[in-house]
Amino acid sequence: MKGHWAKYLVTGTLMALLVGCSSKPTDRGQQYKDGKLDQPLALVNQPNAKGRPVNGKDFADQVSQIRSTSSGMYSRQSGTYSAIQSWLMAGGDTRQLRQFGLDAYQMEGADNYGNVQFTGYYTPVVQARYTRQGEFQYPLYRMPPRGKGKLPSRAQIYSGALGDRYIAAWSNSLMDNFIMDVQGSGYVDFGDGRPLMFFGYGGKNGHAYRSIGKVLIDRGEVKREDMSMQAIRQWGENHSPEQVRELLEQNPSFVFFKPENFAPVRGASAVPLIAKASVAADRSLIPPGTALLAEIPLLDNNGKFTGKYEMRMMVSLDVGGAIKGQHFDMYQGIGPEAGHMAGWYNHYGRVWVLKAAPGTGMPLFSSASTQNRTQGSLLVSQ
Repeated sequence: MKGHWAKYLVTGTLMALLVGCSSKPTDRGQQYKDGKLDQPLALVNQPNAKGRPVNGKDFADQVSQIRSTSSGMYSRQSGTYSAIQSWLMAGGDTRQLRQFGLDAYQMEGADNYGNVQFTGYYTPVVQARYTRQGEFQYPLYRMPPRGKGKLPSRAQIYSGALGDRYIAAWSNSLMDNFIMDVQGSGYVDFGDGRPLMFFGYGGKNGHAYRSIGKVLIDRGEVKREDMSMQAIRQWGENHSPEQVRELLEQNPSFVFFKPENFAPVRGASAVPLIAKASVAADRSLIPPGTALLAEIPLLDNNGKFTGKYEMRMMVSLDVGGAIKGQHFDMYQGIGPEAGHMAGWYNHYGRVWVLKAAPGTGMPLFSSASTQNRTQGSLLVSQ
């Protein structure tokens, strides 16, 4: 979403767990095919991976969106995008990348064994009304003027500190509001037959983020291994509105929205996002517009790793406060089904950055970027 850098907690990162590197776990899709890697991005002759990308059309659509909305980004990456599309049209065989003038740089992963963390996010659709009525009792706020210092905390806002003049809509679920808050934007259905209204990111109150997932774990109400967006929703359904509010108030950070007529979902790069062809990334390591070949673990409908993977082409077009180092947040799309899968993802796959090759061994990005060794995904951010 536009301004997505403000999502200090995306759906999937509610679940980010410590990786036990010494025991080399495999339950979340970890692989150890490439041995220990000692560079954040290492040039390889070709990816040590089987299969071909399954989303060539989606990648082409994403590149088309970049070309039409961000001429600067497109011009910087046009050689790479063109080479990738030619490679995909020829079958997308990873053994033939060099024949199309493409270098592949493998990411070292969160554990230095190539296991890159994947979480997921999506665009929620919230039911709301223009005025307070019936079950629609929970306000969504526009950004108020910022004076000196911080704006009110979440608890203060829930207690009415801002007044009604900044209320943009009234929803029927405080939890739905919170989820749209942490996603950074969403669509609102006013139930009057009109097109959905896009509530883009409008700003934040300036308070530090505290994860409610970690609060539930620390309180012993949800086991660490069971933490997911679904688990948080289920907890909310089994507790009173007062208890839900008390939990959410543990996170003082608050996001405000900017209502717009129906508009496409855009990332921080202001480019419309194509589901499963775009990711949020740490831009200090992976600059916006970077093309990624990803081997992604496949999950069943209950969020369990199936033991299978698929190859996808993706572009880094978004960012997030919880997305650090060797970690990507996959955009899953719009609505409940997308949210269902986004809520499960906290798994590991392998990733290669693809770049048109001016000469073998040429640096991929600036030295400052390639030397970034941030391992933020190793921190428990629930």
